[in-house]
Amino acid sequence: MINDSIQNEIVVDVKNLTKIFTSGLIRTKNVVGIQNVTFMVKRGEIVSLVGESGSGKSTTANIILRLLKPTSGTVLINGKPIEEFRKKEYYRKVQVIFQDPYGSYNLYHKVDRILNKAFQLKKDPPPLEERERIIHEVLDQMGIRADELLGRYPHQLSGGQLQRLMLARVLIIRPELLIADEATSMIDASSRAGVLNLIQLLAKDEGLAIIYITHDIGQAQYISDRVVVMQNGLIVEQGDPSKVFIKPEQKYTKDLICCVPTMHQRWDFIKF
Repeated sequence: MINDSIQNEIVVDVKNLTKIFTSGLIRTKNVVGIQNVTFMVKRGEIVSLVGESGSGKSTTANIILRLLKPTSGTVLINGKPIEEFRKKEYYRKVQVIFQDPYGSYNLYHKVDRILNKAFQLKKDPPPLEERERIIHEVLDQMGIRADELLGRYPHQLSGGQLQRLMLARVLIIRPELLIADEATSMIDASSRAGVLNLIQLLAKDEGLAIIYITHDIGQAQYISDRVVVMQNGLIVEQGDPSKVFIKPEQKYTKDLICCVPTMHQRWDFIKF
């Protein structure tokens, strides 16, 4: 468990973030990706960005990951603007789990090499014999037997195993912020709860600040300490999951909740 004295420490602070995309060769057209997005994530906290496709969740994440440059606004990591970090130093502090576990690895590298490369981001990489001990330790923590993974290629593993492997890699690097972008959407339902529980473990036991991106209201309610609801690039509502999902204030949030299928409700097929 993380120390109470650092639990309220702000890891990432997003302030008035705006991204405008410019398109068109003859006539210039501006498209607003996100506008005035503001939120923060504390150490050991999971904040979910929720909304339909195109609401601006991934654009926000890509700016925090320095994959996109904002039009205006700032992102601070530990109080320091992200552009002031050197690349290797930054990705030692910020890591990501992408939506597609099958596209997140070099298919020609075995699991052993993938995990060993994670040590290259550490400031003081341990010696080889120590690395082997750490790899076995983190795989055990992720609920995976080392002999089931080591020596194998990514295509020989299931989606659930690949996402657990990515979490093990994160645990080796020990960043301060983890962005999980639809981390369970491409794995089977039986593996999702296990991956969600491991993400919670990284927050509560390891003290990671986590931004969890999802369109699944149920997952957001299960995993989050706070929820940020986005629509058309704007934050329309944010707060405690019990408040946002049980007594939502905005019509858009109510509409999202109404779209969640329930066992007792029959859905009629749309006739064209």
